[in-house]
Amino acid sequence: MTSFTPAFIVHGGAWDIPDNEVEGHLAGCRVAAQVGWSILKKGGSALDAVEAAIRSLEDDPAFDAGKGAWLNSAGEVELDAIIMEGATLNNGAVAAMQHVRHPISVARLVMERTTHSLLVGLGAEHFAQAQGISLCDESELLTGQELERWKVIKAQKDFKVEIAFGGSSTPHGTVGAVAIDVNGHLAAGTSTGGTPNKLQGRVGDSPLIGCGCYADDLSAGVSATGWGESIMKVVLGKAVCDFIAQGHTAQVAAEKAIGVLADRAQGLGGVIVIDRSGKIGLAFNTPRMAHAWITDEQVITRAD
Repeated sequence: MTSFTPAFIVHGGAWDIPDNEVEGHLAGCRVAAQVGWSILKKGGSALDAVEAAIRSLEDDPAFDAGKGAWLNSAGEVELDAIIMEGATLNNGAVAAMQHVRHPISVARLVMERTTHSLLVGLGAEHFAQAQGISLCDESELLTGQELERWKVIKAQKDFKVEIAFGGSSTPHGTVGAVAIDVNGHLAAGTSTGGTPNKLQGRVGDSPLIGCGCYADDLSAGVSATGWGESIMKVVLGKAVCDFIAQGHTAQVAAEKAIGVLADRAQGLGGVIVIDRSGKIGLAFNTPRMAHAWITDEQVITRAD
């Protein structure tokens, strides 16, 4: 059996990261990349690496996932996540879920223990409990900083989410990871608290297969981030994979997909990708996107 050289990449969201928050985002991405890489270099699966890295990011309040996620219009934390493996195209996702610290792990349980792909709201919460996952009080997910930011947004009658991604330094980022393991299998995942001040029950691109995430051993693994309503219009994750299937490199495919996002949907966002041969690509049209990748023990961390 052919042995592949593993590769791993994570992102911490594509948006206008303020100068004073860049290092915190880079540090979180660096830690998560090392968490995933430690699994891959021991021969572990891409799926395990993706889940573990995203759990790390969900625990870091610098990001819009798990602890520190944005509040919705009612002042609540509602979380979305998806995970997908490229060998079988199996996937699992949760959306608008409350009271769970690690939605990415619930998404994996949906994939592995049900015949469904997506559970939402109270159904997702009840499923998590049935699988032995302890619920948490919302206060464990809420940070004082996010509460204050929410209050400021609520006071702005003309607040627009799409502008926030491009230049107001307001939102912080969805997280995601992509991996290829020694067996050549790809996996990808994405986790988010959604957009600031979203309506109760709003579901963005992140937990939707082909939009916020896609993985296929025949092409690539992708995690997307950004303004979800525009990302859904062009099915961004699958678009990257389709470009690679047409013969483009991982980097060119990422760039072309972001071009489609901008041209066809006037969207703002970013993607990270690993193709079936282990080559890495990424692109974004926001001011910054925190990310980190590891190949052959070399750690690369950047935001712009």
